[in-house]
Amino acid sequence: MLYVDIPTRSEFAKLSGARADACVSIYLKTTPVTQEVAASRIEFGNLVKEAQAQLQDAGFDKRRLASLLDGLNDLLDDDEFWRFQANSLAVFATPDSIRTHRLANDLVSMVQVSDRFHLKPLLRAITFPHSAFILALSENAVRLVEMHAELPPETVKVPGMPADAASSIGKSTLNDRSFSGRIHGSEGQNVRFQQYVRQVDAALRQVLSGREMPLILAATGRLASIFAQTCSYPHLLKDAIADSPDQFSEAELASRARPLLDKAYAQEIAGIRALFDKRASENRTTTDISDAARAATFGGVQTLLIDIDTVVPGFVDDEDGAVTFVEEDDAEAYGIVDEIAARALASGARVMGVRRDDIPGGNELAAILRYPI
Repeated sequence: MLYVDIPTRSEFAKLSGARADACVSIYLKTTPVTQEVAASRIEFGNLVKEAQAQLQDAGFDKRRLASLLDGLNDLLDDDEFWRFQANSLAVFATPDSIRTHRLANDLVSMVQVSDRFHLKPLLRAITFPHSAFILALSENAVRLVEMHAELPPETVKVPGMPADAASSIGKSTLNDRSFSGRIHGSEGQNVRFQQYVRQVDAALRQVLSGREMPLILAATGRLASIFAQTCSYPHLLKDAIADSPDQFSEAELASRARPLLDKAYAQEIAGIRALFDKRASENRTTTDISDAARAATFGGVQTLLIDIDTVVPGFVDDEDGAVTFVEEDDAEAYGIVDEIAARALASGARVMGVRRDDIPGGNELAAILRYPI
């Protein structure tokens, strides 16, 4: 089983809207190898102590701090929890609640303390999770495979999934004539394939409903084209693995899927950069943090790229979006770019957490605006 629980965009929105007297965000590298997870637990304990020190320096209420530490230390002591990890772990804690997300991405270990959560690294997991479902579809068999970064891919059990094309229509072979004799030959096979694919699509809905991971099809010929036309899952990639999947193991399917994921991501980033260049001539872009903060506060950001690896501490005024930068990151300040992203998301903007090399100008952020500035 793959121990990954990437948040959906709606779950991310809830985290971004959370406010408390203390919000502790912890990211650390972990490992799916249970025998090697002890080092991650030690590092987690050290990050908890760092958060504690920041809150004590800020004069945080002792009772509330004790409640916060109880939750974090309970997690540290939970042997069963640490047995099942992925490549990174995100922990979001307040004195009243704690949430965890196991991620396939390799994230930089860090701790942030503020009145809101630090979510930029998590946004990368949502934007491009290095994860996907692969539908291996042929006349002879169908299976759904889940892949996450470098973790071993596994077949997902899908209730109601037909075993193959013939059994989906209650026949021993697709060459059987219908009772009336009307369905036969290549035209009849197309009809059978359509019936088969509709059943596959219906079964997939039960598993994929509400998910946002890409779906990559591995199929050939008419089955591939019929599924592409029929699929109701909105995140089906345009490109497919154009080979018969029956000959491939789960690992081989994942190996063929990764270049398609990389290509889709590169195309998405290239499209945004091209639009940025076009909108720049219309004064509808900015790479300035203060300008982006004001635009996000008033719902003026259409698309936002942010660097996931850097933190710019400070404050953003709730009324006019004015930015105050601070030199030291303490328990009172928060990540300004995080706050800009949260406000942009709240107004329906498209927000992507990327590497700095992908951002026009190589700055902390780049925004495409809904109106000129």
